[in-house]
Amino acid sequence: MTQSPRSVCVYCGSRAGTRPAYAEAARATGAMIAAEGWRLVYGAGDVGLMGEVARAAQGAGAETFGVIPTHLFRFEQGKRDLSTLVVTETMHERKKVMYMNSDAIVVLPGGAGSLDEFFEVLTWRQLGLHERPIFLLDTEGYWQPLMGLIEHIVAEGFAPAEMAGFVHLVADTAALAPALRAAMA
Repeated sequence: MTQSPRSVCVYCGSRAGTRPAYAEAARATGAMIAAEGWRLVYGAGDVGLMGEVARAAQGAGAETFGVIPTHLFRFEQGKRDLSTLVVTETMHERKKVMYMNSDAIVVLPGGAGSLDEFFEVLTWRQLGLHERPIFLLDTEGYWQPLMGLIEHIVAEGFAPAEMAGFVHLVADTAALAPALRAAMA
C-alpha cells in the first residue's frame, strides 16, 4: 500500500498585502512544498497570498487540496483546477477539514481570517487535541506583534508557559523547510 504524502496546511491572506516580500514568500512556500514532495492543504482561493502559494505549488508539481465554503467561492475566486477541491457549508467546517487533512500548520502573513485559523489550531493544541507543529513564517517581521501578544498572554497568567512553545517562528522559507522536515519526521 502506498503511503500518501505528508500534507502542509497553509493559512494566509486572501489579499496580497502591501509588501512584495509577502507574495514572494508565498510563492517560495508553495515551491518548497512541491520540492519536498508534500501536499499543499489551503483555503482553495485563487486570490492574494492563497493564490500565490497554490499556483507556485501546482507549477512545481505538488498535489493540492483546497477547502472553501460556499459563501466564499466567488469572493475568493475558488480555484477549480486543484488535485482535490472540497466545498463546505461553513467556515468552521472549512477549518476542520483543512486541519484533519494536514500534518503541520504554516501561517503566512494574513488578516483576521488567518488569525482565526491560527488561534483555533493553537487553542486545540493547548487543550491537547493535537500535536501538529505550528509555524509562523515571519516575513519581514510580520508576526513579531503576535509573538509579543502571546508572550503577554502567558505573562499575565491567561495561558500556561508551554503555549509559547507550541508556536515556531521561522524567518524565511529556507528555515521553514528543514524545520518542517524535522517536525514531520
